[in-house]
Amino acid sequence: MSSNLVSSHPLHIPESASQSWLKSHWVKMAVLSAVTLLNGYAIVLMYSRGEFAFALLTLILASMGVYVFARKRTYAHRYIYPGVAGMILFIIFPLIYTIGLAFTNYSGANQLSFERAQSVLMDQTFQSGDSYSFELRQHDDLYSIALKLRTPNKQGDTWLISAPISLNKGSLPQQSESIKLQPSNTLSGNKVPLKSVIQNRNVLSEFVVETPDGTDLKMSGLRKFAQVKSLYTLDADGESLVNNKTGEVLKPNYKIGYYQTVDTNGAFIGQPMTPGFIVNIGFDNFTRIFNDPGIQGPFFKIFVWTVLFSAITVALTLAFGVILAQIVSWEALKGRGLYRVLLILPYAVPAFISILIFKGLFNQSFGEINQLLQGLFGLSPAWFTDPTLAKTMIIIVNTWLGYPYMMILAMGMLKAIPDDLYEASAMDGAGPIDNFFKITLPLLVKPMVPLLIASFAFNFNNFVLIQLLTNGAPDMIGTTVPAGHTDLLVSYTYRIAFEGAGGQDFGLAGAIATLIFLLVGGLSLLNMKFTKLETE
Repeated sequence: MSSNLVSSHPLHIPESASQSWLKSHWVKMAVLSAVTLLNGYAIVLMYSRGEFAFALLTLILASMGVYVFARKRTYAHRYIYPGVAGMILFIIFPLIYTIGLAFTNYSGANQLSFERAQSVLMDQTFQSGDSYSFELRQHDDLYSIALKLRTPNKQGDTWLISAPISLNKGSLPQQSESIKLQPSNTLSGNKVPLKSVIQNRNVLSEFVVETPDGTDLKMSGLRKFAQVKSLYTLDADGESLVNNKTGEVLKPNYKIGYYQTVDTNGAFIGQPMTPGFIVNIGFDNFTRIFNDPGIQGPFFKIFVWTVLFSAITVALTLAFGVILAQIVSWEALKGRGLYRVLLILPYAVPAFISILIFKGLFNQSFGEINQLLQGLFGLSPAWFTDPTLAKTMIIIVNTWLGYPYMMILAMGMLKAIPDDLYEASAMDGAGPIDNFFKITLPLLVKPMVPLLIASFAFNFNNFVLIQLLTNGAPDMIGTTVPAGHTDLLVSYTYRIAFEGAGGQDFGLAGAIATLIFLLVGGLSLLNMKFTKLETE
């Protein structure tokens, strides 16, 4: 009987359940251990390749995951961990990385570390002596290198030939070793066609062959070997490079991130040598925005246009949306359901399709809009080449894309306005226009203010519309970086980062992106403030 009491006690755990729990616990720990080892390997690999930011990101996400899933107290947070990890990966990290780039000279010509840029320069070579035509001769699975010597008396060809060697990478000679050449008047083996020389070019370029007089030669072309020396030699200070061809001394200029020649006083006088290296330049990118006339002028013009474009778009979409919502909500209107469906259709069509269709409609030569204007008024506006017309076209297209959203919001809010207000207004003798401006519009706009601010922020960064419709054209003249009259700040940043004629300037683009973040972040705070006021 005592055994039955023990087995039925509420604190007693069945043996099978205990074994099941232990089994699942060990499985979980095994999975977490495997994930930890895999991420540890990835972190070490990224760190060894110089990807410090990505190594740190992986360490943070992996540590958070293991901490959440391994502890009982934090196990309940496993449901929100994917969201938090996604926010860190796709929002916080790109933001911090972009802000970090804004304080560097990172560009198309400055992408390497100082050590890597120095190594690339030291790998450059130049021909310091005579060159010799060569043939690659095949002996079954082995090959020999035959260099042809110049014979002034033309009594016959004289060759310098190596012993047969393998071209397999696993059997290549050490870099400190050279392949000895011996003179010969005859050639053995079969001449390898140029196609095979091209296929084995990477292997042949690693060979150093030595003539009988001790001269080292390297491959300098598909048909030639020549005496080649390193163009630069590292100086005793560990940073400066000596040009073995001209004798000039190059030193790293840490202000701009390039090697440059210096004069006897140590002042930088030469042209920057590419590739450059990444250096921190402080607020130079920000000062360029406000001090460089070639950047300052376009930046402020584009900034003003961006604000006007966003504000005008919000105002027009709100106006058309509210007016159309009033019309389709009119009870005396027959077929209101059909009209609602037709007016909402632009919202259902993907935006990029509508933009490309409008791009064809506004075509100056073949577009239906210009053909209609030509037939009625004899006009053929240059929508894509005139700055004012191009901006007008963009606002028209964006209004078409945005009014259905405002109309849907207004339709829902109109139903929330009490009919008693209109009845009282009618008793005071007010007409429809007075009702609209004194009752309907104030009651609609007040709760829509946060949504209007969000719409303003969205249009502030409306990259797709500009990229697909005009690509920023028409271009501004006399700018340091590429800029167009219809560019928004976001498309202007994109063009600086990826379409710069003088090189991709990621640092400057990062500075502008940081300013955009501050502006949009300010709008978000303003939106939150209005939302809080509405709920109080």
